[in-house]
Amino acid sequence: MRTLARLALAALGMTAAASAGADARAELLRLFADERSFTWREDPLAATEDGVHDYDDRLPRVTPADQARQLEADRAFLARLHAIDRGGLPDFEAVSYDLFEFMLAQRVALARYRAYRAPLVSDSGFHTAILLLHDLQAPRTLEDYENYIARLRDVPRYFAENIANMRLGIAERFVLPAAVMPGISSVITAAQYTGAEDSPFWIPFARFPESVPEAERARLAAAARAAIEGQVIPAYANFKVFFEGEYRPAARTSIAASDLPDGKAYYADLVRYYTTLPEATAEAVHATGLAEVARIRAEMEAIVREGGFQGSFAEFLAFLRSDPRFYASTPEEILRYAAWITREIDGRMPDYFGRIPRAPYTVTPVPEALAPNYTAGRYNPGPIGGAGEYWVNTYSLENRPLYALPALTLHEAAPGHHTQGALARELEGVPAFRRNFYPHAFGEGWGLYAEYLGVEMGIYHTPYERFGRLTYEMWRAVRLVVDTGMHAFGWSRERAIEFLTSNTALSGHEIRTEVDRYIAWPGQALAYKTGELRIKSLRERAQESLGEEFDLRAFHDAVLGQGGVTLPVLEQQVEAYIARARAP
Repeated sequence: MRTLARLALAALGMTAAASAGADARAELLRLFADERSFTWREDPLAATEDGVHDYDDRLPRVTPADQARQLEADRAFLARLHAIDRGGLPDFEAVSYDLFEFMLAQRVALARYRAYRAPLVSDSGFHTAILLLHDLQAPRTLEDYENYIARLRDVPRYFAENIANMRLGIAERFVLPAAVMPGISSVITAAQYTGAEDSPFWIPFARFPESVPEAERARLAAAARAAIEGQVIPAYANFKVFFEGEYRPAARTSIAASDLPDGKAYYADLVRYYTTLPEATAEAVHATGLAEVARIRAEMEAIVREGGFQGSFAEFLAFLRSDPRFYASTPEEILRYAAWITREIDGRMPDYFGRIPRAPYTVTPVPEALAPNYTAGRYNPGPIGGAGEYWVNTYSLENRPLYALPALTLHEAAPGHHTQGALARELEGVPAFRRNFYPHAFGEGWGLYAEYLGVEMGIYHTPYERFGRLTYEMWRAVRLVVDTGMHAFGWSRERAIEFLTSNTALSGHEIRTEVDRYIAWPGQALAYKTGELRIKSLRERAQESLGEEFDLRAFHDAVLGQGGVTLPVLEQQVEAYIARARAP
């Protein structure tokens, strides 16, 4: 009888534990849903990107009062999270718990610096997001078009709130450096349109889809023209007047984030945020960068010697930057070459991945309004449910070397950002916040790892393309040095430019735009190499642990299998993959 009683008590205990675990899971899922509902209401652009169209007729509200309300909500969500027993959660939900905690804790930690007072960086910001609204919203139905027009009408209010925040930044000395002003000014100037049909806002009205009734099209076009010419274009004109007349004269002469109010703590928090590593420091990141620069430089010099080039390393870089054979003569030529590379990569993907995303992607030029101050290329995921876009910059073709295009394509398209992002969106049973969750060290680290994987995939066909890959890897290693150098160790803009110039084959134009990007966006440049090094080390650990049982396809599926994750969570994923692979 005593044995039966003990068994009964044990069974009751197990039932109680299961019940508690179910309650914890249910509360966690309610919390996830509440946070997303709040976030979508507060940030309608994020809602559209997440495939939620309830708020497509408006733009975010960004006043200091709105920012304070959002911070209080984040603190409340974080408190609710910490009240849930993580130990009682199933493994999958425990991962979601950790990622949600990272997201909320970082939002709360960084909110103290009120970065909304400088709502733009060197190549993007609130003003460029509106230039791409037609692509994000992609109206298809009559209701879609009505919402799009309503959103255009909201642009003056949205710009006015951001300008007020920037004036607050001027008053409180939280402003961007003077060094990046010319590039930002060029983008704002390019957005000074004279008429609706000259602007990107008109794109949805240039050709209506069949789903919009013919009888409604003239009315919609007239309403759009009135909104664009009566509200959007004047909002951009007013922003230019403010920027040139008030903001640019108030720009600070220093480039270091550490020189902002509370700047040293701000940059230290940014280092931890962008690396997703709580132990990361500027000093350690800087040292890692210097070590990687030395290692990669040796590999680059070996390729120069292998090719029989007679001259110094600097002369080889000058040769690559100036010889016409390495540059396209028309935008169509560089776009066609990029497209050809994507086809070659796609044909080899099944040998390296068990899961390949269903969503397609296209090759398109960087939007004209952004191109002059933009990087060589970027991936635009678009809204959930649509095709991704691999943007290739066709502006200033003499600065876009073809030998670097394979590495760029591997990073931005497949198996880089498109593969990682599309697979994350196709995950089943994940909370909504994880579909577009993008911890920078993982996302950018994966993109850089994808460039390395191109060696094994056989994508680099010439010594110049192999050198192009190394110059891209060097570019990311140099970022560790110059970002920390400028923001923590007193480096000048000129010293950063020289360090990039002497160690990479990037063009002078691209080096200047990149350095300005690091100045205006402190810390983000640290994500790439940090993440790639961790992914490579985890692959080595798996290979050493599994020996002949190691399966590269299975490893890649494990790395990408949970969508965007922090590096500590990624380490847990790989350990779980190793354990599964070892199991009989």
